[in-house]
Amino acid sequence: MENLIKKLIPPFLLDWYHYCLALLGAIFYRFPSRGLKVIGVTGTNGKSTVVEMISKILREAEYKVASISSIQFKIGDRVWPNNLKMTMPGRFKLQKFLRQAVNSGCQYAVLEVTSEGIKQHRHRFIDFDTAVFTNLTPEHIERHGGFEEYKRAKGELFQITKETHIINLDDKNSGYFWQFPAKNKIGYSINDFSKFQPLKLRLLGKFNAYNAIAAIKAGLSQGVSLEICKRALEKMEVVPGRMETVIKEPFAVIVDYAHTPDALRKVYETLTANNQLICVLGAAGGGRDKWKRPELGRIAAQYCDQIILTNEDPYDEIPEKIIEEIFSGISTPNLKGQISKVYKILDRREAIREALKSAQSGDMVIITGKGSEPWMCLARDIKIPWDDREIVREEIKKQP
Repeated sequence: MENLIKKLIPPFLLDWYHYCLALLGAIFYRFPSRGLKVIGVTGTNGKSTVVEMISKILREAEYKVASISSIQFKIGDRVWPNNLKMTMPGRFKLQKFLRQAVNSGCQYAVLEVTSEGIKQHRHRFIDFDTAVFTNLTPEHIERHGGFEEYKRAKGELFQITKETHIINLDDKNSGYFWQFPAKNKIGYSINDFSKFQPLKLRLLGKFNAYNAIAAIKAGLSQGVSLEICKRALEKMEVVPGRMETVIKEPFAVIVDYAHTPDALRKVYETLTANNQLICVLGAAGGGRDKWKRPELGRIAAQYCDQIILTNEDPYDEIPEKIIEEIFSGISTPNLKGQISKVYKILDRREAIREALKSAQSGDMVIITGKGSEPWMCLARDIKIPWDDREIVREEIKKQP
């Protein structure tokens, strides 16, 4: 029904359509955010992990917390997966969630805020207390009409949040977000991590150190002690589908959501070692950032010993064409001075199976692009159940 409305309404009226829906949702559910402290997390990468970390810190401080990320929904002890294939729910669903959080006695709501959500006014009529900025690299460029428009969409969260801003000062775009007025402005950088010693973070990667610092700064801004922040984060063994180790022996298999060039590079940098790195990757269809496909291939060629290009979420695009566009970027030797072995296997299960068959003791298999997503999206709005982690577990059992 919504898609039909979008087709019938002229583009210049769509903005008002989204705005009015947001207002109606807030009125219908009686402006629930007024009964909560709402923390919004935005940026290109790391949003879901930071949401989960902040929620963990607040729960450790004995607050009742609701949260939404691309991974899952939580209200207190109730947890259910985000099966919407949409990080920020629609306006009515989002306001309903916040009303349920209030009715359940939650004091906080921690929300992942996306540029697409902002573009469609899903953030409207939510009283954000705190805004957190993780980082900014090109993404959704076609959708927004350029990087500056993408950045501007992210900036709207800071424009409407007047209490506390938490900003990654190591990001070259931090100055843009710092310009927005707020009662409290808190900057952070990777150098802050050493100030939290001994912080024994179990999550892999320098990027997770950044995520932890952002979460700690958010916790401290809410009066939570550093000791409680550290204790909460040290208990975190995994964030679903984010650098998640599915198999440890005889070789490692890791599943990660990385689907942007910056995220993919950071994942590969974390895993680069003397042993063979076998990389399974694809790229989403549906007209989503076609520019990045050759770049994904170039980055894979730089770090991987073996590359298996496969289907991801083709939507209405031709899957073989997507793979060829990624392949067009694979042309240079990797960091070991070798040319990566490249395979094109359209069937994602078969691609994972081949990666597992190729791996030797001590090797690493890294499967990127989908993380813990529960669906694969095909043409004609068809969605099939899918979970890279479960496919790995099923296929490893079949190995001789």
